[in-house]
Amino acid sequence: MGTQYVLYVKGRLSTKDKNGVALVGSRLTTHYGLEIARKLAYQLAYIGVTVVSGGARGIDTAAHQGALSAKGRTIAVLGTGINLVFPPENADLFERIAANGAVLSQFPFNRNADKQTFPIRNRIVAGMTLGTVVVEANLTSGALITANMAVEAGRQVFAVPGRIDSPRSKGCHELIKKGAKLCEGAEDILSEFEYLFPSTNRPPGASETGVLPALNLSENEQKVYDALSNEESNIDEIIRHSGLPSSAVSVALLGLEMKRLIRQLPGKMFLRNA
Repeated sequence: MGTQYVLYVKGRLSTKDKNGVALVGSRLTTHYGLEIARKLAYQLAYIGVTVVSGGARGIDTAAHQGALSAKGRTIAVLGTGINLVFPPENADLFERIAANGAVLSQFPFNRNADKQTFPIRNRIVAGMTLGTVVVEANLTSGALITANMAVEAGRQVFAVPGRIDSPRSKGCHELIKKGAKLCEGAEDILSEFEYLFPSTNRPPGASETGVLPALNLSENEQKVYDALSNEESNIDEIIRHSGLPSSAVSVALLGLEMKRLIRQLPGKMFLRNA
């Protein structure tokens, strides 16, 4: 008999997960990298794409958060036993992921992370998705291992460009030089896989519901939108006027930005779109 592999699952896998896209990157990030990861994940999850990542600090965590903000599906593939939480601050995040997707591991209970477990985890991430998007990575990042495994498995690789003087983007620029598709937004990813996303996999559009999605706001999004005006507001002012905790304000701002109702300016300033 050949080797048998077991996957431990917390949560639920769905047939829709075959249309998954991996979003990966460094643990050490810039603000730019985290924002891009959240936005890409939000945009993908919003139209029914499962966002797969590794549950690690940095870009992985931002990708899972973005997908959850869009009330979409996300899967975390762990480099530890499924009963362990690494990093420990992601305990609540893993619970939310399991409730809206799945947490997976190939490793037995109580197996700690080490140099062997992460490449194995990366192979699963690359193999179970249609393509891998590297959001931010330096030249030694494990995200490049995931990208190489995706290439070996015949999957599409995307890379988000960054500043040319940022070491955090050197790995992405190297991938683009080698033929990865430059990714500036979810459209660049979806254009490669459009035929795989039938209309049944997407939320009903405005033409079917008669309601513009941009006007269909959650309670928190409405409070934050009401706290904004056509003048610039910083995030502290928005928290004060909305009466919401900072974490809820950040999620609502992301949702409003995705719905193109507001825009973010440098220095964490926000205003309504005219």
